[in-house]
Amino acid sequence: MDFIRPIEAIVPGAQGRVLAVLAEITAELNLRTIAQLAGVSQAQASRVLPGLVDLGVLERREVPPASLFRLVPEHVACRALLAVARSTDTVLHEIGQLAASLPHPPVSVIVFGSFARRSAGPESDIDLVVVRPPDIDEDDDAWTDSLEGWRGDVRRLTGNPVELIEVSADEAAVKAAGRSHLWAEIRRDGTVVHGFSLDELRGVRSA
Repeated sequence: MDFIRPIEAIVPGAQGRVLAVLAEITAELNLRTIAQLAGVSQAQASRVLPGLVDLGVLERREVPPASLFRLVPEHVACRALLAVARSTDTVLHEIGQLAASLPHPPVSVIVFGSFARRSAGPESDIDLVVVRPPDIDEDDDAWTDSLEGWRGDVRRLTGNPVELIEVSADEAAVKAAGRSHLWAEIRRDGTVVHGFSLDELRGVRSA
Protein backbone atom coordinates (compact mmCIF):
# COMPACT_ATOMS: atom_id res chain seq x y z
CA MET A 1 0.00 0.00 0.00
CA ASP A 2 1.17 3.54 -0.70
CA PHE A 3 0.47 5.23 2.63
CA ILE A 4 1.82 8.58 1.40
CA ARG A 5 -0.82 8.89 -1.32
CA PRO A 6 -3.36 6.21 -0.45
CA ILE A 7 -6.31 7.56 -2.46
CA GLU A 8 -4.20 8.13 -5.56
CA ALA A 9 -2.89 4.56 -5.25
CA ILE A 10 -6.47 3.24 -5.45
CA VAL A 11 -7.90 5.85 -7.85
CA PRO A 12 -5.14 6.70 -10.35
CA GLY A 13 -4.86 9.78 -12.54
CA ALA A 14 -6.36 13.24 -12.23
CA GLN A 15 -9.53 11.96 -10.56
CA GLY A 16 -7.57 10.36 -7.73
CA ARG A 17 -5.51 13.51 -7.21
CA VAL A 18 -8.62 15.68 -7.06
CA LEU A 19 -10.37 13.33 -4.64
CA ALA A 20 -7.26 13.20 -2.42
CA VAL A 21 -7.28 17.01 -2.10
CA LEU A 22 -10.98 17.18 -1.32
CA ALA A 23 -10.73 14.32 1.20
CA GLU A 24 -7.99 16.20 3.05
CA ILE A 25 -9.53 19.67 2.97
CA THR A 26 -13.13 19.89 4.14
CA ALA A 27 -13.63 23.54 3.14
CA GLU A 28 -15.20 24.51 -0.16
CA LEU A 29 -12.63 25.06 -2.91
CA ASN A 30 -12.85 26.60 -6.35
CA LEU A 31 -11.64 24.87 -9.48
CA ARG A 32 -8.36 26.80 -9.72
CA THR A 33 -7.40 25.98 -6.13
CA ILE A 34 -8.31 22.32 -6.53
CA ALA A 35 -6.19 22.08 -9.68
CA GLN A 36 -3.21 23.74 -7.99
CA LEU A 37 -3.36 21.56 -4.90
CA ALA A 38 -3.90 18.38 -6.91
CA GLY A 39 -1.08 19.16 -9.33
CA VAL A 40 -3.31 18.90 -12.40
CA SER A 41 -4.29 21.43 -15.04
CA GLN A 42 -7.49 23.41 -14.73
CA ALA A 43 -8.68 21.67 -17.91
CA GLN A 44 -8.20 18.27 -16.26
CA ALA A 45 -9.98 19.40 -13.11
CA SER A 46 -12.86 20.81 -15.13
CA ARG A 47 -13.33 17.43 -16.83
CA VAL A 48 -13.24 15.47 -13.55
CA LEU A 49 -15.36 17.60 -11.22
CA PRO A 50 -18.74 17.56 -13.08
CA GLY A 51 -18.78 13.76 -13.15
CA LEU A 52 -18.11 13.58 -9.43
CA VAL A 53 -20.93 16.07 -8.83
CA ASP A 54 -23.25 13.92 -10.95
CA LEU A 55 -22.36 10.89 -8.82
CA GLY A 56 -23.23 12.84 -5.68
CA VAL A 57 -19.67 12.47 -4.37
CA LEU A 58 -19.17 16.26 -4.53
CA GLU A 59 -21.45 19.20 -3.90
CA ARG A 60 -21.20 22.28 -6.11
CA ARG A 61 -22.27 25.73 -4.99
CA GLU A 62 -22.36 28.64 -7.40
CA VAL A 63 -20.75 31.84 -6.15
CA PRO A 64 -20.45 33.87 -9.38
CA PRO A 65 -18.12 34.00 -11.11
CA ALA A 66 -16.78 30.83 -9.45
CA SER A 67 -18.12 27.41 -8.51
CA LEU A 68 -17.18 25.94 -5.14
CA PHE A 69 -16.80 22.20 -4.55
CA ARG A 70 -16.65 20.04 -1.45
CA LEU A 71 -16.73 16.34 -0.66
CA VAL A 72 -20.01 14.93 0.66
CA PRO A 73 -18.85 12.91 3.70
CA GLU A 74 -22.23 11.17 4.11
CA HIS A 75 -21.98 9.63 0.60
CA VAL A 76 -21.24 5.91 0.74
CA ALA A 77 -18.29 6.24 -1.67
CA CYS A 78 -16.89 9.17 0.30
CA ARG A 79 -16.96 7.13 3.47
CA ALA A 80 -14.72 4.60 1.77
CA LEU A 81 -12.43 7.35 0.44
CA LEU A 82 -12.10 8.94 3.85
CA ALA A 83 -11.31 5.54 5.35
CA VAL A 84 -8.54 5.09 2.77
CA ALA A 85 -7.22 8.57 3.58
CA ARG A 86 -7.00 7.53 7.25
CA SER A 87 -5.42 4.16 6.47
CA THR A 88 -2.22 4.79 8.46
CA ASP A 89 -4.18 5.38 11.67
CA THR A 90 -6.34 2.34 10.95
CA VAL A 91 -3.32 0.11 10.43
CA LEU A 92 -1.63 1.30 13.63
CA HIS A 93 -4.77 0.51 15.60
CA GLU A 94 -5.32 -2.90 13.99
CA ILE A 95 -1.69 -4.00 14.42
CA GLY A 96 -2.16 -3.45 18.15
CA GLN A 97 -5.51 -5.23 18.18
CA LEU A 98 -4.05 -8.23 16.34
CA ALA A 99 -1.17 -8.40 18.83
CA ALA A 100 -3.56 -8.24 21.79
CA SER A 101 -5.52 -11.18 20.39
CA LEU A 102 -2.52 -13.55 20.28
CA PRO A 103 -2.61 -16.54 22.68
CA HIS A 104 0.36 -14.99 24.50
CA PRO A 105 0.30 -11.25 23.70
CA PRO A 106 3.66 -9.46 23.53
CA VAL A 107 4.68 -7.19 26.39
CA SER A 108 5.02 -4.42 23.83
CA VAL A 109 4.72 -3.75 20.11
CA ILE A 110 6.35 -0.63 18.72
CA VAL A 111 6.09 0.52 15.10
CA PHE A 112 9.09 2.46 13.83
CA GLY A 113 10.72 3.46 10.54
CA SER A 114 8.98 5.05 7.58
CA PHE A 115 5.52 3.86 8.63
CA ALA A 116 5.80 5.49 12.06
CA ARG A 117 7.06 8.66 10.30
CA ARG A 118 4.04 8.49 7.95
CA SER A 119 6.26 8.34 4.89
CA ALA A 120 5.72 4.70 3.87
CA GLY A 121 5.34 4.06 0.15
CA PRO A 122 4.31 0.84 -1.62
CA GLU A 123 7.80 -0.66 -1.31
CA SER A 124 8.30 0.31 2.35
CA ASP A 125 8.57 -2.27 5.10
CA ILE A 126 6.39 -2.23 8.19
CA ASP A 127 9.08 -2.24 10.89
CA LEU A 128 8.05 -3.61 14.29
CA VAL A 129 9.71 -4.21 17.65
CA VAL A 130 8.07 -7.10 19.48
CA VAL A 131 8.90 -7.59 23.17
CA ARG A 132 8.49 -11.21 24.20
CA PRO A 133 6.55 -12.09 27.38
CA PRO A 134 8.89 -12.91 30.29
CA ASP A 135 7.53 -16.45 30.69
CA ILE A 136 8.15 -17.33 27.02
CA ASP A 137 11.52 -18.69 25.86
CA GLU A 138 13.04 -17.36 22.66
CA ASP A 139 12.89 -20.83 21.06
CA ASP A 140 9.32 -21.61 22.15
CA ASP A 141 7.72 -23.17 19.07
CA ALA A 142 4.16 -22.12 19.90
CA TRP A 143 5.27 -18.51 20.41
CA THR A 144 7.27 -18.53 17.16
CA ASP A 145 4.34 -19.97 15.21
CA SER A 146 1.88 -17.43 16.63
CA LEU A 147 4.31 -14.58 15.89
CA GLU A 148 4.72 -15.71 12.29
CA GLY A 149 0.94 -15.97 11.93
CA TRP A 150 0.63 -12.43 13.28
CA ARG A 151 3.30 -11.22 10.83
CA GLY A 152 1.23 -12.73 8.02
CA ASP A 153 -1.89 -10.97 9.28
CA VAL A 154 -0.07 -7.61 9.27
CA ARG A 155 1.23 -8.31 5.76
CA ARG A 156 -2.31 -9.00 4.52
CA LEU A 157 -3.58 -5.90 6.32
CA THR A 158 -1.11 -3.58 4.55
CA GLY A 159 0.24 -5.39 1.51
CA ASN A 160 3.73 -4.35 2.64
CA PRO A 161 6.64 -6.55 3.80
CA VAL A 162 6.85 -6.87 7.59
CA GLU A 163 10.18 -6.83 9.43
CA LEU A 164 10.31 -7.86 13.09
CA ILE A 165 12.86 -7.20 15.81
CA GLU A 166 12.05 -9.65 18.61
CA VAL A 167 13.61 -9.01 22.03
CA SER A 168 12.97 -9.71 25.69
CA ALA A 169 11.98 -6.90 28.06
CA ASP A 170 15.51 -6.86 29.50
CA GLU A 171 17.07 -6.71 26.03
CA ALA A 172 14.75 -3.90 24.98
CA ALA A 173 15.57 -1.87 28.09
CA VAL A 174 19.34 -2.31 27.56
CA LYS A 175 19.21 -1.54 23.86
CA ALA A 176 16.97 1.49 24.38
CA ALA A 177 19.53 2.91 26.81
CA GLY A 178 22.42 2.26 24.41
CA ARG A 179 23.89 4.28 21.59
CA SER A 180 22.98 2.30 18.50
CA HIS A 181 21.59 4.28 15.58
CA LEU A 182 18.70 1.83 15.13
CA TRP A 183 17.50 2.07 18.72
CA ALA A 184 17.94 5.85 18.69
CA GLU A 185 15.55 5.86 15.74
CA ILE A 186 13.13 3.60 17.60
CA ARG A 187 13.21 5.91 20.63
CA ARG A 188 12.69 8.98 18.43
CA ASP A 189 10.05 7.78 15.97
CA GLY A 190 8.54 4.68 17.54
CA THR A 191 4.80 4.49 18.05
CA VAL A 192 3.56 2.08 20.73
CA VAL A 193 0.53 0.20 19.41
CA HIS A 194 0.32 -2.37 22.20
CA GLY A 195 1.65 -2.64 25.74
CA PHE A 196 4.51 -0.74 27.32
CA SER A 197 6.64 2.11 25.99
CA LEU A 198 10.45 1.86 26.11
CA ASP A 199 10.54 4.09 29.20
CA GLU A 200 7.99 1.86 30.91
CA LEU A 201 10.01 -1.23 29.98
CA ARG A 202 13.04 0.27 31.71
CA GLY A 203 10.89 0.76 34.81
CA VAL A 204 9.61 -2.81 34.64
CA ARG A 205 13.17 -4.10 34.37
CA SER A 206 14.30 -1.94 37.31
CA ALA A 207 11.43 -3.23 39.42
